[in-house]
Amino acid sequence: MSGPAPRVPLLDVNRDNQPLRDEFVEALTAVVDSGRFLFGPDVTELENEIASYCQVENAVGCASGSDALLLALMALDLQPGDEVIVPSFTFFASVSCITRLGATPIFADICPDTFNIDPECIAAAITPNTKAIIPVHLFGQCAQIDRICQIANQHDIAVIEDAAQAIGAAYHSRPAGSWGAAGCFSFYPTKNLGAMGDAGMLTSRDAAMADRMRLIAGHGMRPRYYHQVVGINSRIDTFQAAVLRVKLRHLDDAITARTTIANRYMNLLEEAGLVGPDQIVLPTQDPNAFHVWNQFGIRIGEGRRDAMREFMGERGVGSEIYYPVPMHKQQCYEYLKIDGSTLPETERASQEILNLPIFPTLTETEQRQVVDTISSYYQSGARVAA
Repeated sequence: MSGPAPRVPLLDVNRDNQPLRDEFVEALTAVVDSGRFLFGPDVTELENEIASYCQVENAVGCASGSDALLLALMALDLQPGDEVIVPSFTFFASVSCITRLGATPIFADICPDTFNIDPECIAAAITPNTKAIIPVHLFGQCAQIDRICQIANQHDIAVIEDAAQAIGAAYHSRPAGSWGAAGCFSFYPTKNLGAMGDAGMLTSRDAAMADRMRLIAGHGMRPRYYHQVVGINSRIDTFQAAVLRVKLRHLDDAITARTTIANRYMNLLEEAGLVGPDQIVLPTQDPNAFHVWNQFGIRIGEGRRDAMREFMGERGVGSEIYYPVPMHKQQCYEYLKIDGSTLPETERASQEILNLPIFPTLTETEQRQVVDTISSYYQSGARVAA
């Protein structure tokens, strides 16, 4: 008698890291032996390598992707009364960087197919107070950044790319993080290029912008103990830089694996007869974008998403909802008094998106188990959440 099917995790960081263990140990041992735990040579080398990878002249390490966004806006001298256009369908850090500086987020709706911010909604939201636009390259696919930059340039507005989920992504073959005044990357362990802790990076083609971000990230101090501006303390430590340099050498292979997995999901779901407006809507790939598949998000309509997730969880199949509560509905932003009817696609996505397991070492057998479980859900009568 066969036992229960093995569990399929949403992600498995340890499994992904295991093949690189010896490289990690060698790199970390070198840091320990050097004693240079901050500002070590690996930090400078990582900055140079990321700058080259993103095809920009400058990269500045920092403590997290959240700090990267904050530092970029601080470098723009964002002030109370300023407005920043941003999607509501995103992670909290895309918006908290705005409100922490006393400025006002102006939420623009998303495209129903890619879930990225809609350029035409951006154009409609611009006012004389608009200081910046933060397009989020969601789930590993760039927003329509060429059109967004065109709109911004017409109004002399800065673009800060939230590329936290999108290192290696591109639009019209131009890398994420190379379009705006700054690109902001997260190296949180679950990202395609993940550290063993918190770490982030800023990219910019503008040397003056990069220099200002670096100054602000170091307490605004230059030279030592002389403070030009009120900055923060945000730096990437040498241990994380050493780990990331190892993983950067393997990033393209990891992206290739993720792409294979995403394509296999597409085929398996189609073959199972699960794709259709009354069942599952597959992710859309913008033909101008190179997608790096940080997430594989499917749409499940008719109020079935939460019930399907519960069904999958009961059978040991991991999934996640990114994002169940859009930013304009978060308790801390109730004071903004946003009318949700102005963000229909945002609200619909938050009710319908379910993210399936995707990580480089996910096996075909595990993917088939995911798809079989979804198929079983529909065969069981497709419960609808109350």
